[in-house]
Amino acid sequence: KLVPISGGSRLNALIKIHYEDAIHQDLHSGNILNLQIDQRFDISDFGFCGPADKPTNSIYGNLPYIAPEVIAGKKTTFKSDIYSIAILMWEISSGQPPFINYEHDYYLAMNIINGIRPRIISGTPLEYESLMKQCWDADPLKRPDIYTLLDKISKMNRLYQNMPIASAANDDLEMNKTSSSGTSYTSRLLTSKVHQFGNFPEPRNATEDPQNDYIDDDKEIHNNPNLHSEEQNELEIPEGKEFFKR
Repeated sequence: KLVPISGGSRLNALIKIHYEDAIHQDLHSGNILNLQIDQRFDISDFGFCGPADKPTNSIYGNLPYIAPEVIAGKKTTFKSDIYSIAILMWEISSGQPPFINYEHDYYLAMNIINGIRPRIISGTPLEYESLMKQCWDADPLKRPDIYTLLDKISKMNRLYQNMPIASAANDDLEMNKTSSSGTSYTSRLLTSKVHQFGNFPEPRNATEDPQNDYIDDDKEIHNNPNLHSEEQNELEIPEGKEFFKR
């Protein structure tokens, strides 16, 4: 099922879904479709929970976008959709899928449970970074609802569009979009599947050395034995500057 997003805003579709008292359950960049003719975005796979024959104690989704509490065995909620939005926000700022260097396996799932998130890209505006961190908090109750999130994003849009450097920053954003659009990622990074992990501890936020709170794809690329060579050759992390343009 497709849910249209008017005005080029990916959040509007999620608002429509939540307004109908429904949860998407599997939100990631692989099911956000850009319809060039209508100049709009659609979200696909709404409400699809996986194949009918999936094991009872399993979860279905694209692992980097799945909220930690869902990985730990709890049901999906409105706030688990918000976590997925946070990972999409990081993807917008970086120009690449999250955890690109890692297999979608038990070890990545455990890292997410333990509060590990993608490393913040240099140049990310502080307001955007703060909102993104709030949305991927390990405690679902600390994440904003979709209406609060849209309101804050809209305010940041207006703020940055009125800044003198906004035009140049938007040009840089378009260049980053152009350079990243030609990158070919494996289907592993863009598709959902059934995961079965067993028991996990309660999710938490990382509290150790801040330098170790995030997985740095750029630094790990050469020493990760699970990294595919074609991904290593294609990896490029553009520097995030301004990414609020609709």
